[in-house]
Amino acid sequence: MSVPTRRTAVALAVTALAGPLAGCGEARQVAARAHRRPARGDALRIGLLLPENQTARYERFDRPLIERRVAELTGGRARVVYANAKQDAALQNQQIETMLTHRVHVLVLDAVDARAVAGAVRRAKDAGVPVLAYDRLAEGPVAAYTSFDNEEVGRVQGEALLRALGDRARTGRIVMLNGSVTDPNAAVYKRGAHRALDGRVGIGREFDVQEWKPEHAHSHMRSALTALGKDRVIGVYCANDGMAGGVVQALKGAGVSPLPPVTGQDAELAAVQRIVAGEQYMSVYKPYARAARAAADLAVALARGEPVTAPAAVDSATARGVPAVLLPVVALTRDRVADTVLKDGLHSRDEVCTARYAAACDRLDLPG
Repeated sequence: MSVPTRRTAVALAVTALAGPLAGCGEARQVAARAHRRPARGDALRIGLLLPENQTARYERFDRPLIERRVAELTGGRARVVYANAKQDAALQNQQIETMLTHRVHVLVLDAVDARAVAGAVRRAKDAGVPVLAYDRLAEGPVAAYTSFDNEEVGRVQGEALLRALGDRARTGRIVMLNGSVTDPNAAVYKRGAHRALDGRVGIGREFDVQEWKPEHAHSHMRSALTALGKDRVIGVYCANDGMAGGVVQALKGAGVSPLPPVTGQDAELAAVQRIVAGEQYMSVYKPYARAARAAADLAVALARGEPVTAPAAVDSATARGVPAVLLPVVALTRDRVADTVLKDGLHSRDEVCTARYAAACDRLDLPG
C-alpha cells in the first residue's frame, strides 16, 4: 500500500488556514475567516465517522471534543451526525452512503481502510460534499487532512527505545510490532521508526499486526520469544498502547524479568499505569484537544463552503498536494506523566493511581 508523503505547501487548492501552528492560533484563524464570510450559516450537518471503539481515544476524546468545538463555532446550531464503524470497512462505506442520503454538508472521516473507502470519497465529492480526512489519510479526492505528524510518531518511539537501551543496543535483538496494513498511518509510523532504529540496533523479528489487536500482538510476541530466546530480546518496538498491553502480558507469561523496554502510542489510561509501574517504557502523547479543534474548524469552514488553507501538504496513493494540518507529539515516559496527561486533564491522578498503582505514584510524587 502506498503511504502518505509529506510535502511543504506551495500552491494549495484551498486557502484559509495559513501560518504556522502555534497552539490554538490555527483554530482562531479558521473560525474568524469562516464567520466573516458565511455561505450557509450555522445550521450545518457535519458527518463524523470514526473507525473503531476498541481504542479508548475515539469515544472518550475525539468524538466529544469535536462535537464541543463544532457547537462553539456555530452557537450550538450545527448537528454532528455520528457513526462508528467498529473496525468494519464495509460498514463504514454504508455509513458514508447513509450520511450522503441525509445530505450532510461535510464528512469528517477517520478511515478503517484507507484504500477501501476511496470510492465512497469519490461519491461524496460528486455529490458536492467535501471530505476531511481525520487522523488517517483516506484515499480518493479528500479536501483536506488533519492529523499528528505520523512519521515523527515512529521516529520518537524509535529514539526513545534507543535511549532506554543505551549500550545494550549492541548486545541483542528487538522485536518490532507495527500496526495494521489497512491503516495508512501504520506504514508511516513504521517508516519513522526504521529511520531511528536501522543500523543502530538489531531487529530480530518484525510483524504487521492485523487490525491492531492486542491478542494478535500477544501471539506474535510469544512466537518471537520462542524463535529468538527470551534472554536475547532486549526491547520491543510496539506501535500502540493496546498492542503494548498484549506484549507485556506475553513477556510476563514467558517469565521474562526484568521486562525489556516496550514502546506504545496514544497515552491510554492502562498504558499510563504501566508506565508509572515500570512495565511499559513509553507511549506517545497526542494532544487530542488540538487535533479535534483543528478538525472541527476545518469541517465547519468546509461545510459553509469557505475556502480554507493549511500550512503543509501531503500526497496519498491517489491524490497529490492534499492540504494538511500536522500536529506535534510528545514522548511520554515516567518523568513526563505529570506535565502532560495529568496537566492537560487527559487522565486524573485518581484514575491513574488506583490501589494497585498508588505506591508507584507516590514514588513519582505525582500531583493530585
